Amino acid sequence: MRLKPHLQKLFAAPTVGALGEQREIRPIAIKMNLLSANSLRYSYAQQCVVNNVSISLKRGEIVGLLGQNGAGKSTCLRMISGNLCPTEGEIFVAGHNLLKEPQLAKQKIGYLPDEPPLYGDLWVDEYLTYCAQLHQIPRNAVTAAVTRVKRQCELNSCGRKLIGQLSKGYRQRLGIAQALIHQPDLIVLDEPTIGLDPIQIHELRDLIRELGSQHGIILSSHILPEVESLCQRVEILHHGEILHSEALQQPDSKMLDIQLAEPPTLERLQQLSCIETIEPLEERHFLLQPAQGVTPQEIASQLVGWGVQTLSPQQKSLEQIFIQLTSGEVKE
Repeated sequence: MRLKPHLQKLFAAPTVGALGEQREIRPIAIKMNLLSANSLRYSYAQQCVVNNVSISLKRGEIVGLLGQNGAGKSTCLRMISGNLCPTEGEIFVAGHNLLKEPQLAKQKIGYLPDEPPLYGDLWVDEYLTYCAQLHQIPRNAVTAAVTRVKRQCELNSCGRKLIGQLSKGYRQRLGIAQALIHQPDLIVLDEPTIGLDPIQIHELRDLIRELGSQHGIILSSHILPEVESLCQRVEILHHGEILHSEALQQPDSKMLDIQLAEPPTLERLQQLSCIETIEPLEERHFLLQPAQGVTPQEIASQLVGWGVQTLSPQQKSLEQIFIQLTSGEVKE
């Protein structure tokens, strides 16, 4: 078969350079987002529930969706998981368009809604076998898949127990197990620790953290310590819109919070060469940015005559940011 001229170039021999050396042609590797949800909008009964929400996620990343009750978190997750069709926008999961290729995209998704889809009159093994069959796992691989998720979610002792007799914590574990049975790339968790006691919450967080190393996870919550302990990034949702997106556990060490016992005038402080900018916060309290290359120790040595009482990196807590945004103290 003779190739057309424009295809011959693609299958030609390695390129020969000017000095006769052969240069190997290698494909360019492009790392795609595991999840790309772009400009999502959902309206119900002429009311906009979610407006222009965009969320991305990579493998090995845990992203938290924060917001007050009714902010639109569950609606966003239902759209991302393929359980609710957006009014506008597009969703790509592992490169598949969720709206145009729903079967291929949903094979990559595991979903735990806020109410786990469990059947109280089934044994745990029966239920997980049923879930494996729903996900079209080959018959000869079902037993191995059930055994795997029971081990992952610490359900080995519960195989012959009725789901209706399980504690709330074990039902949540079983809900996660059904979301993992087909080894999805993306795991979507809606309020995974709601209603659990402190020990159950700790155990479930450890499980989610372990899963996050192999999968991409997006979870919703209004519990701030949970998001801070689990997530690398947070999206704050308010009235259906994302107001804030930030990577967590990355303090802004460039800004310093200082308190002086006997501070000079602001003009005197501004004249110091070690300080780039300085802003008064309250009496004897300042927020400053060091000049380039200046360390906090060098700044402390120049301020020592005015009685340095505190000097620490400035960082707003997630709680402060959340309260400011959702209470309307700041607009962006």
